[in-house]
Amino acid sequence: MIKSLFQNSYAKIREINKKYETPTIEMSRWVKLSLLLLRLYLFTLIGLSLYKFITLLK
Repeated sequence: MIKSLFQNSYAKIREINKKYETPTIEMSRWVKLSLLLLRLYLFTLIGLSLYKFITLLK
C-alpha cells in the first residue's frame, strides 16, 4: 500500500517536471543580468555565513 502510494506520487512528480522542463517565457538581457547578480549576491551571503560559522568554531 505504501509502496504504491510512493510510486504514484513519484510518477506525478515526474509528469509535472516533464511538463515544465523547458521555460516558456522570454527574458530580456536586463532580467538575465539582474538574476545573475542576485545569484552572485546569494553565493556571497552563503560564503560569508559559512566563514563566520567556521571562525566561531575555532
